[in-house]
Amino acid sequence: MPARRYLLIAGAVLVAVILCIFGSATVINLMLRPIDVAATGKTIHIDIEPGATTGQISSALSEKGLIRSALAFQLYARRHQLDKEFKAGPYELSPSMSLSEIAAKIASGEVDRQTNWFTIPEGYTIAQIADRLAEAGLADRDLFLEMAADPPQDLRRRFSFIGEIDRVSPARRAGEGWARSHPPLLLEGYLFPDTYEIAAGAGEMAIFEMMLQRMEAVFNGDLKQRGEARGMSMHQVLTLASIIEKEAGVPGDRTLIAGVLSNRLRRGWKLGSCPTVNYLLDTDKEVLSKIDIAASSPYNTYLHDGLPPGPIAAPGEESIRAALDPPETEYLWFNTKGDGSGESFFSRTPREHEQNTAKMMENIKKRS
Repeated sequence: MPARRYLLIAGAVLVAVILCIFGSATVINLMLRPIDVAATGKTIHIDIEPGATTGQISSALSEKGLIRSALAFQLYARRHQLDKEFKAGPYELSPSMSLSEIAAKIASGEVDRQTNWFTIPEGYTIAQIADRLAEAGLADRDLFLEMAADPPQDLRRRFSFIGEIDRVSPARRAGEGWARSHPPLLLEGYLFPDTYEIAAGAGEMAIFEMMLQRMEAVFNGDLKQRGEARGMSMHQVLTLASIIEKEAGVPGDRTLIAGVLSNRLRRGWKLGSCPTVNYLLDTDKEVLSKIDIAASSPYNTYLHDGLPPGPIAAPGEESIRAALDPPETEYLWFNTKGDGSGESFFSRTPREHEQNTAKMMENIKKRS
């Protein structure tokens, strides 16, 4: 066979090989490309089950319309040694992602968990917290209240201070003189008010754990030591802080109110706090009646000396710090101005207090 013919055949074979290689590369490149590069705003949810094989994952991705070829995905995973790297979980993937991007995300375990956000304002009671969570579809109101009244053993083991509440607040536990529409809530004041992110469907236990953990982080070693230096337990600090929180209509009055309450406690006077009676009677009156302040209960600080059996709401960090570090002041009384501003009058003498009370009533009358 002439040399020229050999050269022609060899050349034809070489061209065929090149075309095959080029064609294969083109096909492979096509298989790796996104389904729809323009679908950047579209996501498709897919759950990768624990123990799923690469074949099962590739089939699921293909069925969802996220990759062009299940076989190409398997070959890519094997080529890049990703077979054993894929992690289970929920993923939000887009048709605008390439096969390699999808494989990398599943291998990294960068899951897209569906979450919910909720905010609990400072000064909320557990009943109000339960209402808000129920309205948002995050908890069953009755179950939440039951767990707050008698925390499950898992919570008691995780948070040692729950056992301390039982010991320091027997009246609270027994419900002595309780006039509210639900049983005494052991965890009142211990669920820290804040904004939280929680996994969808997490349930009541997870919510309690998050809020109690946040309180544990805020009421840390430093604050505990400051409380001990003042001769106050965590329970007493939170109880006083909750009264400060409810009494302070504006943040600027918080420290002065803490100073007044501290002065009255130090002198052995009754606190005479309207919010404690409102909590007892499940009301929110600006001015209490004589019948209100005659209600028989250790929560009635018009009748009983010292602090009530426990917190009356969830205090924020500033109120907790105010309870631990009240300013030195000569004020012994305070009352709301009644003008809608939320601000308070502060008095040094009974005469000043009488005058400020008259101003308050006049302001309330003007607003009515």
